[in-house]
Amino acid sequence: MQVGVVKEIKPDEHRVALTPAGAVELRRRGHDVLVEQGAGEGSALPDSLYEAVGARIRSVDDVWESSDLVLKVKEPLPDEFGRLREGLVLFTYLHLAADERLTRALLESGAICIAYETVETDDRHLPLLAPMSEVAGRLATQMGAWALEKAQGGRGILLGGVPGVPPSKVVVLGGGIVGYNAALIAVGMQADVWILDKSVDRMRDLEMMLDGRITLAMSNQLAIEETVATADLIIGAVLIPGARAPKLITRPMLGGLKPGAVLVDVSIDQGGCFETSHPTTHSDPIFEVDGIVHYCVSNMPGAVPITSTYALTNVTLPYAELIADYGVREAIAGSAPLARGVNVFEGKLTYEAVAEAHGLDYSPLDEVLPLEAV
Repeated sequence: MQVGVVKEIKPDEHRVALTPAGAVELRRRGHDVLVEQGAGEGSALPDSLYEAVGARIRSVDDVWESSDLVLKVKEPLPDEFGRLREGLVLFTYLHLAADERLTRALLESGAICIAYETVETDDRHLPLLAPMSEVAGRLATQMGAWALEKAQGGRGILLGGVPGVPPSKVVVLGGGIVGYNAALIAVGMQADVWILDKSVDRMRDLEMMLDGRITLAMSNQLAIEETVATADLIIGAVLIPGARAPKLITRPMLGGLKPGAVLVDVSIDQGGCFETSHPTTHSDPIFEVDGIVHYCVSNMPGAVPITSTYALTNVTLPYAELIADYGVREAIAGSAPLARGVNVFEGKLTYEAVAEAHGLDYSPLDEVLPLEAV
């Protein structure tokens, strides 16, 4: 199979979907790897490293037109819509519930589009989302601490305080992978850390994982309102796989927050969990609403592309190999997790939460393509 790796064109996105080590593994299995010129430079992976392992460096047109399977990191942007075509398999992060225009473009293209973030194991883990959630969670606290500085419009408070001066209060909404990693860094910076979650079992796990160094509370509307009112940094870390994020903080609630408090919305790829959120970039990451600083960068792991690129390839490569080895239909039929990742199949929308988000017709994958393992 011809496997293509294209250069990301999203602003400030420096990750690449495949490392040279990943290219080696695909080449060993008999596949041809085409890499767009300069695709890996942002991750300190020059073209020469790909050429040294047998990958071919090609123009953007050649990679899109010649590849059977295209590997990306972020969703196609409007300038790339015209490159989508029938017979192409696109494997990348999509986050379609927050983007109706992209959803319609993928449907019209006739391509088969598999989303990293909805590949789901039988025990409900999201293996291709997990490493980027770890990165984003850790960055959320790091960038929140930066945004709290007076020069950025924040309260002008040090996250960990100093002897004689209390630390900042950090509230994390959601105790999943993002929330745990955000709390881990906040605890390490000696902040006063709270996590709100809906699962008592998960809170028991978090108490053990974080050695009891955090305060845990059941997440409900009243608890959120009361807890965030005294917070300096609030990190939104909620996830409903494939669906729009719920709005946990409304605009009227901003009036009850401390002036200069910071909101970091890690859920922004799925529409954001704060009503006042809108996507920002690493070049212009923050904005202010009603005296509250918002950090809503939609590709947070792109700030640390070397770490992120290697972490991403570690988990996506086995699925890319499966598609390349067996073809997409047999790969889907033989792998339930991969089948759950299929959002669009040759003009049909096969992920129910996305269909609900946009009021579009939903076609169950097992009706579009009977999933009988070959």
